[in-house]
Amino acid sequence: MSSPGSPDAPDAPDAPDAPTATSAWASVGPAVLDHVALGVERWSDAWPRYAVELGGEWWSGGFNVGFGPAQLRYANGARIEFLQPWDWEDNPFLRRFLDRNGPGPHHLTFKVPDLAHALDAAGDAGFDPVGVDLSDPGWKEAFLHPRQATGIVVQLAESTSDWSSPIPEEFPAERRRPPASLERATHAVADMDGALALFHDLLGGTVRGEGLADDGSWRWVDLAWSAPLSIRLVASVAPGDDNTVARFLDGRPGRLHHLSLSVDDPDLIRGAAPMERLIGVEPGPVWVVAPEGNLGTRLVLRSAPTPVPGRPRPLRAPRAT
Repeated sequence: MSSPGSPDAPDAPDAPDAPTATSAWASVGPAVLDHVALGVERWSDAWPRYAVELGGEWWSGGFNVGFGPAQLRYANGARIEFLQPWDWEDNPFLRRFLDRNGPGPHHLTFKVPDLAHALDAAGDAGFDPVGVDLSDPGWKEAFLHPRQATGIVVQLAESTSDWSSPIPEEFPAERRRPPASLERATHAVADMDGALALFHDLLGGTVRGEGLADDGSWRWVDLAWSAPLSIRLVASVAPGDDNTVARFLDGRPGRLHHLSLSVDDPDLIRGAAPMERLIGVEPGPVWVVAPEGNLGTRLVLRSAPTPVPGRPRPLRAPRAT
């Protein structure tokens, strides 16, 4: 269960700038990218899209002072967490986030085997974790401020077990079958070296591929962990150029651009439009749901064939990158 419970975790006003990249940074250990979290006004706002249309299955949910987290699990085991305000007067971090930004991407959660070691490694790397809470042996947490973590909150958590909870009565019973697979979060950054120092050097992501856009204006690097969810980092080849990445960032150090999913028939997803070119996406047909039509988060959908009952699903060759 994700619990960004510190009032200052996402909003600390005096967070220092990101450390300068150095190859001598220590690693937090065998971390995994556990889930991506989106802020919403109400869980139920997300159910028509993420549960009914994309087939997400209930994983866990509950309420804390300031927020209520609920997680849905997809066909490949990757999860999305939805945060709604709850008793926010004593812990208004999520209320402030929604009032300032509206619904949309909030944080990435990495689970680590030893949070105390992870904090030492982060400190050695020049980070200043905030919202450190070691009081609960079952869930210890800390945060890296967006200014240091390429424009998004990064949560570090040590957990003794996966948390589950009963399905709420209002959760939709009719959902897409087969469910979609949540494959990747694509994150645009102003400084690729700094982003790699965080997600590769410190957080231990393995580079699985890299390349250039066909027009040469931006580069991408794919990072993976042992869990199913991965990250694609995207940056301008020549920082300062007025290209699509720079315009999307609009002066920010980073910004989550989209979530990539595979689904058996993207045409059935409400608001999905075919598109040939997009930041962080290989050339070829994809369907895109614009953020303004999806609670502030852009979705990129690829078609995945539906298995025929009684017939083995064919193995697909790795996609060229």
